[in-house]
Amino acid sequence: MKRSNKPMISVLLELKFNGIKYLSTLVRPLLLSTLFIIFSSFLNKNGEDLSSDRLSPPYLCCEHKWADSVLAALSPEQRIAQLFMVAAYSNRDQQHVGFITKLIEDYGIGGLIFFQGGPVREAKLTNLYQSISNVPLMIAMDAEWGLGMRLDSTTKFPYQMALGAIQDNRLIYDMGAEIARQSKLMGIHVNFAPVVDVNNNRNNPVINYRSFGEDRENVAAKGISYMKGLQDNHVLANAKHFPGHGDTDTDSHLALPVISHPHNRLDSLELYPFKELVSQGLGSMMIAHLYVPAYEKKKNIASTLSKNIVTHLLRDSLGFDGLIFTDALNMRGVSKYFGPGEVDVRALLAGNDVLLFAENVPLAIEKIKKAIKKGLITQEEIDGRCLNILKAKKWMQLDDYKALNLDQLINNLNIRSALVLKRKLIESSLTLIKNEKAILPIDHLDKKRIASLSIGNKEPGESYFQLMMDNYAPIDHFNLTMKPTPAQIAAMADKLSAYNLVLVGIHSNTNSPRRNFGISSQCDLVLLEISKNSDVILTSFSNPYGLSSLTSLKDLDGILVSYSNNRIEQELSAQLLFGGISAGGKLPVSISKEFPFGLGIETQATRLKYTLPEELGISSSKLDSIDTLVARAIKAEATPGCQVMVAVKGKVIYQKAFGHHTYDQKKPVLKSDLYDLASLTKILASTSSLIKLQGEGKFSMDSTLGHYLPELDTADERDLVIQDVLTHHAGLKSWVPFWLNTMDNVKYSVRKKAFETQGAKYKDGMYSTTETEEHPIKVAKNLYLIASYKDSIYDYILREAVELAEKKYLYSDLGYYFVKKIIEKLTETTLDTFVRESFYAPLGLRTLCYNPEYKFDLDRIVPTEDDKIFRRQLVHGTVHDPGAAMLGGVGGHAGLFSNANDLGIYMQMLLNGGAYGGKKYLDDSIINLYSNCQFCDDDEKDNRRGAGFDKPEMDYTKDGPTCQCISQKSFGHTGFTGTLIWADPEKEVVYVFLSNRVHPDSENKSLVQMNVRTDIMQAIYDALADINL
Repeated sequence: MKRSNKPMISVLLELKFNGIKYLSTLVRPLLLSTLFIIFSSFLNKNGEDLSSDRLSPPYLCCEHKWADSVLAALSPEQRIAQLFMVAAYSNRDQQHVGFITKLIEDYGIGGLIFFQGGPVREAKLTNLYQSISNVPLMIAMDAEWGLGMRLDSTTKFPYQMALGAIQDNRLIYDMGAEIARQSKLMGIHVNFAPVVDVNNNRNNPVINYRSFGEDRENVAAKGISYMKGLQDNHVLANAKHFPGHGDTDTDSHLALPVISHPHNRLDSLELYPFKELVSQGLGSMMIAHLYVPAYEKKKNIASTLSKNIVTHLLRDSLGFDGLIFTDALNMRGVSKYFGPGEVDVRALLAGNDVLLFAENVPLAIEKIKKAIKKGLITQEEIDGRCLNILKAKKWMQLDDYKALNLDQLINNLNIRSALVLKRKLIESSLTLIKNEKAILPIDHLDKKRIASLSIGNKEPGESYFQLMMDNYAPIDHFNLTMKPTPAQIAAMADKLSAYNLVLVGIHSNTNSPRRNFGISSQCDLVLLEISKNSDVILTSFSNPYGLSSLTSLKDLDGILVSYSNNRIEQELSAQLLFGGISAGGKLPVSISKEFPFGLGIETQATRLKYTLPEELGISSSKLDSIDTLVARAIKAEATPGCQVMVAVKGKVIYQKAFGHHTYDQKKPVLKSDLYDLASLTKILASTSSLIKLQGEGKFSMDSTLGHYLPELDTADERDLVIQDVLTHHAGLKSWVPFWLNTMDNVKYSVRKKAFETQGAKYKDGMYSTTETEEHPIKVAKNLYLIASYKDSIYDYILREAVELAEKKYLYSDLGYYFVKKIIEKLTETTLDTFVRESFYAPLGLRTLCYNPEYKFDLDRIVPTEDDKIFRRQLVHGTVHDPGAAMLGGVGGHAGLFSNANDLGIYMQMLLNGGAYGGKKYLDDSIINLYSNCQFCDDDEKDNRRGAGFDKPEMDYTKDGPTCQCISQKSFGHTGFTGTLIWADPEKEVVYVFLSNRVHPDSENKSLVQMNVRTDIMQAIYDALADINL
């Protein structure tokens, strides 16, 4: 006898379904029972007790009086109609609405699945359709990545492929819960999610990015989390596409895919996630349109229409008690072989409860009635499935249906916490798969010349990826199409050879395997060429499978997988590269042998993160008062514009630019624009330099000026203690108009409190309109000062600066002229060079600098005063402070320019105890020494100041630089031009305010009189009041 090579289960199935009709009716029941036991043992080869510790579908837990009463009131035909779920759209015309209305009113269909449209339109239609339905409709939607999958103006969460990279499944649960919240606002009761197909075929055209990945445990665990997030919040989950659509290269929307694996493979891999979800109380399942010969021998019988799969496998063997939905019955995987009506009958006979997307409901109902008459199915079976649907409707609270509230629907759907959750999901998914020599996070910014290259970015100008990078370092940006010519590749490679680090972003918006996920062969050539001369870090904003075609990966120094080409992914990826956030994702699929499933390199955050206030539990609306305060100030002409930045716990939660450069409103303020910082220079240059030098043992603020500047041997300043100088307690004059001695016919009127300039002119030989060897010091446009006048400034200070016989607190710039000299003597370089090389360049500060006109276009520099007396022009690009201007723009007290972002970074470094970006700049103990109040223990001195730092005035009967909300440990400084920087170690807050309130006239004191800077500070602390910092 010839031995059969067929698996036993196939023999049994053939016997059961081909030969059983020849057996006597007496033997048939016994044989069926025996075969089922054997059949089940093959499906559950480990002999597990699948009933133990199993959770039931949630809707089976409740009493069912309502469901029983509704069933009793329905006619047999109406019970059939309850099994139909019809496709509805909110973006179609009135004819479509009439079509759906007729199906509801005339046939009493049980539910609708909504597809494309808008939330308000859909909600209105839902209210309409529910109002005309005798039995409340079960409403469903494909919302795998949220309502945004189908509806405009709603949230799109990441695709499941990206979610598969996340290591904290609580985030997946939270997403399910949030989708449930939004679904209930829309009257949606079933979400056809999660997809729990194990995607083990990179060429899968229909599942692919919709799957959690290739690992069955990962898919199951994330599927359970998603499911529970939905069902714990009374939205029914739906696992799809049973028995597993992950290993196909055919789209079942277009044809019938074949899954040819044997039973043991299917049971151990494809079925695994479904079994796990069933055991955890899954509410519903969707059957795929697949041909699976291991379970169904009849040719071209889709799993949807197979009783072997739907009833014997899913219901009987796996013990699933929830609702079973067909996949859409208009899909070519089934409709190609069976017409409308017939396909519905076959799906019902196979064991499905809900017939999804029926093409012809009236015809289908008639054919089902005929099938009942023929005995193919009984009315009792119909009633049982109808009752199951009604029980689910009861759980969905449709027994007490209320019309949807359309008031503020869009706002209620798009709450800020949903956006925060979306950002957390994306951030947690980012996957670093290569990090040669720990190149990430990028460090030693002063040693790197960095370029960025976006390939395939279709947005105009620089990509969001590139724009976010600008917050971290000076970078030159370049762009290429996805299919550049050989000449374009060569030209770009030549340009980029001048950089030692190139950050490449590949941007693709397609998940099609046939198009290699949007990644071209030319892209590979570009990477090969530029990696010959530079270190290259690649960030892929595309499907991870697309990277498998790149031979250049071996030559790259870093590779980050970011999964999708959207704004948040781009911005967070840029932050990860520079250490704004950490890397923690793991590959959900294998790219190659070198980059397998589960690979993911972790990094730590080392720099500021740019995020939303809600991430810290702070309401954005509470920070809106900042906008109101600024708008009021601009309207009152306290300043033409400004920049405001707030960071809390190392996270930038507010960063905006307001108004214009000047009152003519021709140039809006951008966040990248530079403001004159005035006395903020005292912290950012002089004090920081002294802290560094003291940390190196080269300096002590307890010493005198004469100790470091012996040329002061006969001057009153010689014995001044530097601590007194830094705290404005040295008895020095507050300010000296050094320019006055360079002009004739200028007098100060005590009565008018102003200079009288009638007949005023520059002294002969003092200035030149062009730069010459004799006149090298640029004071303003076309105004150059004689070189010797620098010495005259110091001579004047030595002669007349000491004003007070008894030392007491008097704010003075003059001591910082000597501080500058001390720093330059100890460092043997100029102050601007020292601070640039010691701090600004390694911190990656793009804008913080002296003399910005030599580095930036003038339209990026905000002008200050229209000086009618000294410079006789609009001061633009040069320092406003006359003394600093006469020193060539570099002063110890003034001269620096910056945008708010760079100042936020610098203050965060100080708040971090001198550390930032993985580098230690200053000793934290010495920062504390300088930033502490120096004389607060001496009531007689009445001086709140730190050494170089200003401090809050804790005696609230006096005026001070801060609101009364801030801690005594905080420190910062204000600037004459209308600026402020402040850091609070107790609350971990950094606040930056930049303005040009001196435009066009420095006598404009409205900014101070209106308390704009301190009121904004108060608003910040008011917003923080409800959270625990």
